[in-house]
Amino acid sequence: MPLLVRGRRVELGRPAGGLLRAHPHLVEKAKVLTSQPVQTVGPKGLLYVQQREFAVTTPEDGSVSILGSDDATTCHLVVLRHTGAFDLQQDDVHLVTYCVTELNDREEKDNHFPIVYGIAVNVKTGEIFHATFPDKGPDEDLRSARTLTGAQMINIYDAETKQLHIGPYFWMPFPHVDFWLEQDDEQLLQNLSTSPLAEPPHFVSHIRSTLTFLKDHPFPQYSLFPDRKPRTYKKNEEGLWVQVCSDKI
Repeated sequence: MPLLVRGRRVELGRPAGGLLRAHPHLVEKAKVLTSQPVQTVGPKGLLYVQQREFAVTTPEDGSVSILGSDDATTCHLVVLRHTGAFDLQQDDVHLVTYCVTELNDREEKDNHFPIVYGIAVNVKTGEIFHATFPDKGPDEDLRSARTLTGAQMINIYDAETKQLHIGPYFWMPFPHVDFWLEQDDEQLLQNLSTSPLAEPPHFVSHIRSTLTFLKDHPFPQYSLFPDRKPRTYKKNEEGLWVQVCSDKI
């Protein structure tokens, strides 16, 4: 799956600096994104993608109008636009917007922070914009617990049925969870973050909530997925996720 910029193939191991010198228009494209004011996106019509998740849909999707993700400090958010089922193709990838490393960096008191922590995609138009998401559901703690226990990338959305599938997930009891829950905020920040100086303000409360969830559900195959079926959601008439009973699927 070759990577191209304006029709020219890019060596995948090429350093970012060399790529930008060869294609200076990418710098300008990044400036357009980082100069945007952040928009707060509500839950209506939103499909929020957490770490180690991906979702695929089309402009014809009548349920989802916005795809988005945020809280990225050392992570990368990747948006791929394709006219078909991208995950089944071996086509070229054309790099249009590249906003990483120094292109997405601000310095404050000798510390470095991302300018853009999150992005959203308008499913109808393909527009990408700077965004934040107060609502990261459904099942935010469950999905975060899966990530914290070392899960792999998974697809969470079926664009044909317009259903979001969460699970079934299985993990072993989280090591020393009681110890971690006893620690103060600074200890959690320093030990459970890849970028403790750059995390958003809600990072520690989010980690505590996830750890508590892991403590409450050490064996999710019994407490959460006894029938080994996913938790399935669809958008209602208000554009909000509602759980679909398994016997109605």
